[in-house]
Amino acid sequence: YAVQSVSDSVWFVQGFILLSIQAHLPQLRPPPCNMISKEDHCMEANGFRATIFFLALYLVALGSGCLKPNMISHGADQFGKDDPDQSKKLSTYFNTAYFSFSMGELIALTALVWVQTRSGMDVGFGVSAAAMAVGLVILICGAFFYRNKPPQGSIFTPIARVFVAAFTKRKQVCPSNSEVLQRSHIDPPEHLAISACIKAQDGSDVKEGAWRLCTAAEVEQVKIIVSVIPIFACTIIFNTVLAQLQTFSVQQGSAMNTRPAKSFQVPPASLQAIPYIMLILLVPLYETCFVPLARRLTGDDSGIAPLQRIGVGLFTVTFSMVAAAVIEKKRRDAYVDSGEQLSIIWIAPQFLIFGLSEMFTAVGLIEFFYKQSSAGMRSFLTAMTYCSYSFGFYLSSLLVSLVNRITSSSSRDGWLRDNDLNKDRLDLFYWLLAALSLVNFFSYLLCSRWYSSSRSLSANPPPSGLHGEDDHLSFTSSKHVAAEAIL
Repeated sequence: YAVQSVSDSVWFVQGFILLSIQAHLPQLRPPPCNMISKEDHCMEANGFRATIFFLALYLVALGSGCLKPNMISHGADQFGKDDPDQSKKLSTYFNTAYFSFSMGELIALTALVWVQTRSGMDVGFGVSAAAMAVGLVILICGAFFYRNKPPQGSIFTPIARVFVAAFTKRKQVCPSNSEVLQRSHIDPPEHLAISACIKAQDGSDVKEGAWRLCTAAEVEQVKIIVSVIPIFACTIIFNTVLAQLQTFSVQQGSAMNTRPAKSFQVPPASLQAIPYIMLILLVPLYETCFVPLARRLTGDDSGIAPLQRIGVGLFTVTFSMVAAAVIEKKRRDAYVDSGEQLSIIWIAPQFLIFGLSEMFTAVGLIEFFYKQSSAGMRSFLTAMTYCSYSFGFYLSSLLVSLVNRITSSSSRDGWLRDNDLNKDRLDLFYWLLAALSLVNFFSYLLCSRWYSSSRSLSANPPPSGLHGEDDHLSFTSSKHVAAEAIL
């Protein structure tokens, strides 16, 4: 993970350097224009200029997408999972890591925006590149002190082998061992384990290849991935709510009075910093006050289990959308009835509540994926956390399109069709998201309950003879096989 993190950081730095160069050199960007004025025609970047721009963006996206999960997994690998003291420190590490992420986000949304506004985009991108370069140097300086694990190859190859082996042996006779049969009936992924691990003894001495006979460890990896997919899916709605706070809620703030005082103005875009301020304040309190108390009550090293933590966040985020809907209705009615603009301070509760829910959901999800994964797949499962962000934003775009299509008619436009909040019904859209969040929470309760029961069954001692990573199940063609046939 350390080597991969260094490589990802290099891509990150290169992307920001390229953006800084393009923003600085007039030859690499279109001529300046007033984008607000309808009379001023703005030229878009094309050809070589567009190539440089998109190359820089893809380098930043590649570095960011690979760096974050690898850094989290690399930091967590420095703690021993078998040591109780180290296990407690592991939970603290996840809270501290997310605290650091929140601090970086806050600096980017405040200080860095201020630098870019006063000194230009080239300076802003240059500062970002310099900050990443400093982080890269610090990471390299500690290389000799890290607890490193050797690379174990691509995780996709053994996953593909398990599915191929399971498909080719889908008609293979299953064992009559009662414990295996009972588990296979209750736990669906166990069917995959049985079929992919069966070693048929048909009298031939032909050795089965890796694409027909998998190890128990490979099958266990696939079972873990399949079983966490429902948990992952339940976090997509959460990130759909996040998408609203970064789009519609900023637009909502622009339609309000941005001057709470005569000498003080709140830029609507800076509202996105509120959840991170909440995280910076709450994460230390959570770690120092709540976790020790919860440990005494539950006996869990993390205070509350990661699944419980995720559930609290998914339930809380519903109230963020409820607050957003109530305030938007109040804002719209005040403007339509009397032309009055509400103060932008009224919009703060929806951001504050989301910051609280993010502390539970985001950190809990990272800790859950890491603790459930085995060596060799930790960065892969951690990366699923960030895939949830992408799916959430895609779902947001899909919902907006669907809502406009369903609510449109010949006599009126859709809820969000006019791009004018005083004519649109953003409050109804927020209520829809609140309802979806609540339904998603109850779905999560079912998924987490299924996952806990399936993992408790998988944690049972395996049948006699299944020991180590290279063991397989071996059965004759008879439907009734003695226990001695399990190797």
